[in-house]
Amino acid sequence: MSLDLYTPEISALAIGNPYPDRLEGAAGSAEKRSPICGSRVTVDVGLDGDGRVAALGTQVRACLLGQASSTLLARHAIGRTPEELATARDALTAWLAGAGDVPDWPGIAVFTPGLKLTARHPSIRLAFEAAADAAEQARAANAVSA
Repeated sequence: MSLDLYTPEISALAIGNPYPDRLEGAAGSAEKRSPICGSRVTVDVGLDGDGRVAALGTQVRACLLGQASSTLLARHAIGRTPEELATARDALTAWLAGAGDVPDWPGIAVFTPGLKLTARHPSIRLAFEAAADAAEQARAANAVSA
């Protein structure tokens, strides 16, 4: 594995999650796990009346890459719709697979050195996958209670 992936920027991101705790009373929650390394990320979401993420919580038990990706997700998820989170997840997946451009998510290019390290891709995707699923669950829960 290339140590070029473990940059000072990624190390700094790994400890900067603004929402490091679970969200009590979340309308949607999802946990994703990497079968390769065992990393786990749980994302809890609450939506506002316009269907945008208004509250976020995370529980990250992951490697450095999973922690860094969780921080990037957490820093920029508030105010996004479930569709925007699903688009970000899909764009990240495509980019990592070599089938798309750098996703339109602030700071995501920090993972460029990992593009060729396919075994690390699941760790990078975890938070985005969990957030998209949690936001969709929250939307469904809000629709039922409306």
